[in-house]
Amino acid sequence: MSKVEILNAEHLARLINRLASEIGADHPHLEQLALIGIRTRGVPLAYRLRDQLAARFGIPPQVGELDITFFRDDLGSGRLRTPDRSEMPRDLTGKEVVLVDDVIFRGRTIRAALEALNHFGRPERVRLAVLIDRGHRQFPIQPDYCGQQLPTEPKQIVRVHLQEVDGEEGVLLCAPDQESPR
Repeated sequence: MSKVEILNAEHLARLINRLASEIGADHPHLEQLALIGIRTRGVPLAYRLRDQLAARFGIPPQVGELDITFFRDDLGSGRLRTPDRSEMPRDLTGKEVVLVDDVIFRGRTIRAALEALNHFGRPERVRLAVLIDRGHRQFPIQPDYCGQQLPTEPKQIVRVHLQEVDGEEGVLLCAPDQESPR
């Protein structure tokens, strides 16, 4: 196996629509909700969810952009991207927060995001929305909202492509030797 398309653009749009429905059902007071996208692909997903929620319920939740680079536990690995600025709507104290990311794997990114989030206040509650859950956790972290569970081998790579970042849409499952650059 080299690369297998798991989701095309149409399927991706349906998953995002379903995630927005589930989030909206759980948060009747959208004005108290902040969708916090984890850089890189969690950010456009958070904005898409906001747009879906606004179209359905008439109230757009706030959106923030969280960079976790300096909170990662693999800083010495040499595979980190250039840090970017986190942009929050305002103090998150007392807010309902939904962290948004494209893929959850071992749970290390979310652990770092939870630590980074503490620098922006003390939310009332934090939930997690992911597009793809591929399992293999190293931390006891599970998504509250999940687009699709995708059983994988630990060495396989899941690549989410979003128009805003990659110029195309879809989700690919790649063999380790076929990893596409991000």
